[in-house]
This record gives sequence, structure tokens and C-alpha cells, in this order.
Amino acid sequence: MNPHTPPSSDAQVPETPLTQRKLARRVTLVNGIGVLFILGLAAVVLAADALLLIFACILFSILLYKLSALLHQRTGIKRNIALVIVVLLLTAIFGLGGWAMAPQISEQSGQLAKEIPAAVERLQAEVAQHPLLKRVVAELPPPEDIVKQMGSLVPNAGLFFSGIIGALGNIVIIIFVGIYFAASPGVYTGGFIRLVPQQKRGRAREVMQEMGDNLSSWLLGKAVSMLIVGVTTAIGLSLLGVPLALILGVIAGLLDFIPYLGPIMAGIPAVLLALSISPDLALYALLLFAAINMLEGYVLQPMIEAKAIELPPALVIVMQLIFGTLFGFAGVALATPLAAVLSVLVKMLYIEDILGDRSGDRPGDKRGDKHGDRSAQAS
Repeated sequence: MNPHTPPSSDAQVPETPLTQRKLARRVTLVNGIGVLFILGLAAVVLAADALLLIFACILFSILLYKLSALLHQRTGIKRNIALVIVVLLLTAIFGLGGWAMAPQISEQSGQLAKEIPAAVERLQAEVAQHPLLKRVVAELPPPEDIVKQMGSLVPNAGLFFSGIIGALGNIVIIIFVGIYFAASPGVYTGGFIRLVPQQKRGRAREVMQEMGDNLSSWLLGKAVSMLIVGVTTAIGLSLLGVPLALILGVIAGLLDFIPYLGPIMAGIPAVLLALSISPDLALYALLLFAAINMLEGYVLQPMIEAKAIELPPALVIVMQLIFGTLFGFAGVALATPLAAVLSVLVKMLYIEDILGDRSGDRPGDKRGDKHGDRSAQAS
């Protein structure tokens, strides 16, 4: 063979040490990603309650940070001092309000637990008179079981501890950890960003900033919406003459944190109690809840979505069903903010970074303008 003859295309090129090192690096990277994925999946399955509790702490810290930042912008005082003022104001409001209404709420809660079984029995008796609905009545659980299921929602909310004492423990953990997070958020976010490769830290900071902005705006709007729904429900039911209007308003305000499913869950006991008095009163109570839901759906919800990320209703309901099946009632309650976080991650890390599609930014959208400003600064 002539030494000057070029090698044929079928000839095998010997692997150089550089090629072998690149191959070994890729294999190690793939194996590492696979191991991390398995460990992450195991952590989600085995420590789901703890992770939900941590996420609830983060949500509360974001709300505190947003309120303190607003106070800092309006008054010019230091943010840590503003945080102390916000915490003291919230403690005073909820402490004084709870102290003033605790006896009445406790009394009405006991009465509600007694009235619901009787209302369900009367409803079953009325419905059983119609032949077409007898089979539906036969499939309903006994009233005592319904009350037990309703009462087990809060104690078994599925965060970290169970029982009444556990629910109070969850609240204490959320409050104190949320305050610590809100007092020095840079320590925790900076530590997390340092786990990311240096060339990606700028983008990681943008993603975390976007998630924080969306969640803070959503939480602030949702807090206002919960207050409006709770007060409106209590006043409306009281004017209609429905008994236990205060506790029903508190339930409606708390369950308003859960979009779409929460108002339905809050309206059931109110309509049942009204039905125990007269069908006309039940109809008026149903119309009241329909009017409040329309107010929230067409006025409050668009105002919240104008400041935060817009989530399709079908996506929110599907996420509630999935997280509710996996994590119980706590999964249903936290499904919407979790969906907002996942939406930001998919939009920024997959659609924009991997697919290179930035056409989803709407004209005049503040988020789109913000991304454009960051891109211009990066370039």
C-alpha cells in the first residue's frame, strides 16, 4: 500500500485520549442526571409533606416581603424595619380579631357540626320523594360520615403534622420560617444560585425573580379577594337570615384561596342550612354565592392576573385534581401557586431557552418588557 494514499472512508479512526475523555464526561453527566432525577423523585414521594410545608413557608415569606417592600417604597423606611411593622400589624389585626370573634366562631362551629347532619337528612328526605332521584339518595353516605369527612379536612390537611395540635404546629412553623425567609431573602436565594454553573447564574436569577414577582402579586391579590369574599358572604347571609353567617363567611373567605373548587366547597354548607329553613331561602343563598363568584371571576380574578401570571382555568383544575390525589387537601390548596411556578419554569427554561421561542410575550406586557430589558443588559 502506498504510504501517500489517503485512508479510505471505511477505515476506523483510532480514538484519541481527548475523545475518550469527552465520552467519559458525557457518560458521567448522563448517569449523574439520572441519579439526581431518581433521588429527586424519591424525595418528592417520601418527603412530600415536608416539601409542601416548605413551599407554604416560602409563600408566606413572599407575601411578607411584598408587603414590607410596598411599605418601604411608600414611606422610605428601611425594609427590615418595614418588615417588623408589617408583622406587628398583622399580629395585631389577627390577634385582636381572633380574640374578639373567637367565642362566637367557636359557638357557631359547634352549631354548624350539629346542623349539617340534620340538613342533609332533610335534603335526603325531600329528594327521596322523587322517583328519579331515589337511586342518587341511596348512593349518598350517611350524614355522620359527611360531617366526619368535612371535619377531617383541616386536621389532615397533609402538610407535615396531623391532628389539631399538628395543624397549629404547621401554622407556627409557617409563620416563623416565613419571617426568617422574608428578613434575609438574599442569603437563601444567593445560596441556591451558587449551586448553578457560573455562566447560567444570571438566567437563574432572572427565573427566580420572575417566580417571586408572580407569586407575590398573586398572593397579594388573593389576600384582598379572600377578605372581600369573606366579608361579603357573611354580610349577605346575615341579611338573608341564614343562621351561622359569621362562621360561613370565615369558611368562604378561607376557601377562596382555592380557585374554582373553593367557592363550591364553601357554598354547600350555607345552602344546606338555608334549605333546612325553606327552599326559597336556599335559592336566595345560592344566588348570593353565584353573584359573589361572578364578582370574583369577572372583577377580582382579572385584576390578580393582570399583575401575576395568567393560568387557564382548565390547567388550574387539572393541577388541583393531580395534587389533591397525591398530597390530599394541602395539595389542592397549593395547586395554583405550584402551577404558577411550573408555568414560569416551562416558559423561561424550556420554551425560551431550549426552543428559542420568545414570541409568547404579549405586546405591552410588563413581563415581556422586563425580559427585553434583561436581555439588552446581558448583551
